[in-house]
Amino acid sequence: MQKSFFIGRINELKQLENLTKKRTSSLVVISGRRRIGKSRLVEEFAKKYRFIRFSGLPPTPRVTAQDQRDEFARQLAKEAQYPLVHAKDWGDLFSLLARETKNGRVIILLDEISWMGSKDPLFLGKLKNAWDMELKSNPELIVILCGSVSSWIEKNILKSTGFMGRVSLPLELQQLGLLECNQLLDAVGFSGSKWDKFKILSITGGIPRYLEEVQAHMPAEANIEQLCFSPGGILFREFDDMFFDLFSKRSNTYKKIVAALVNGSKELSEIAEEVKLSTGGHLSSSLQDLVQLGFIRRDYVWNLKEGKESGLSHFRLTDNYLRFYLKYIQPNHAKIAHKPSSQKFFHETIISDSILGLQFENLVLANRKLIWDKLPLNPSQIVNDNPFFQRNTKRTKGCQIDYLIQYRSNLFVCEIKFSKNPIGLGIVEEMKEKINKLSKPRNFSCYPVLIHVNGVSDAVVDSNYFVEIIDFSSFL
Repeated sequence: MQKSFFIGRINELKQLENLTKKRTSSLVVISGRRRIGKSRLVEEFAKKYRFIRFSGLPPTPRVTAQDQRDEFARQLAKEAQYPLVHAKDWGDLFSLLARETKNGRVIILLDEISWMGSKDPLFLGKLKNAWDMELKSNPELIVILCGSVSSWIEKNILKSTGFMGRVSLPLELQQLGLLECNQLLDAVGFSGSKWDKFKILSITGGIPRYLEEVQAHMPAEANIEQLCFSPGGILFREFDDMFFDLFSKRSNTYKKIVAALVNGSKELSEIAEEVKLSTGGHLSSSLQDLVQLGFIRRDYVWNLKEGKESGLSHFRLTDNYLRFYLKYIQPNHAKIAHKPSSQKFFHETIISDSILGLQFENLVLANRKLIWDKLPLNPSQIVNDNPFFQRNTKRTKGCQIDYLIQYRSNLFVCEIKFSKNPIGLGIVEEMKEKINKLSKPRNFSCYPVLIHVNGVSDAVVDSNYFVEIIDFSSFL
């Protein structure tokens, strides 16, 4: 059996552990994309206590509301050593659960709760009543509702009047940070170079379940071949499984939206034109769902003089696996599915530098606090920070900044470069041109920053142009 590792989530564990110091019961909601480690977090927290876990059946057209109740009853009977019951009412099942957990410290996990209750309109009402009238009477009980469909959880629990004031702690899990990813790769025994680690992270991002699949005895290229370009590889199968589990019949629309962002960020109107939908209604709600899942992010431009966000924004694909799949796995899906076991498909030359650059930008932006520490900047003095773009108008020239930090009246203009070779002196002129185009308020100072992963030439260092040259691989 493969060893299970638990890395990071220190703050989340602390918040959960603090609930055990209360003298009243607690209702917790944990959301986040598939494979992010929601259930694993609860397991780690609950290992000192009595732990009862229930999981809904994956949604398929044949699975009925009664099937979900029967599966819950089976899991409850196994845990409590009850005779198997056949209940047509969730209230009866929750009453049995309350009777079984009426005393002592108990952690209950209702995993993939949207699967469990989406086909029964009375499910959430029965759960709310059971909590109010039975479950919460045990002051040491902690009930955790967990799921990957963040939009369902947001609408039906966190913003529902039925659960208003009842949730003690909402947690939304994000990808692991760079330092934690490095620890996890070390824990699985991967001993590749920093460059090899970045190759893997450019595909997996900070998704712990994907990183756990990395095999220590194989180099980065062989791991990518096994994970992505083999019919049995987890990342070969993951995309379709994930979108069906999350969105069911609507999955094709969501796939089209993320595909529209593969080659770079876009405004709402540009996405609408590409997927052939109007900018309101279904498209807006679908984009919001993808933002809540952490698949994409909406980056707002802000007014540099006032420090306030404007209405201008771009949507950016932040999930490295999704971009890699759509760019390199999906177009070759049939070939990979039928290739001989001896044939190798992956080769570094198939991957363009522009895509690796976008993947690297995601890693940097997801770990921007490392940049703040390096500069160093006091987070309380940061007015705003994000990728920044300026439209071409009669008064301003168009420009795009990979990452702009407004620190009081100082602008740190960050260029993010992913290159297999040391970066040459041309980067200086490139940055000067960008900064000249940037419309800056009077008395604002600009400080150019270069973020790289594989070295810069001596000429760049000797130019003394950049206020800071940050080797991102040094954080590994």
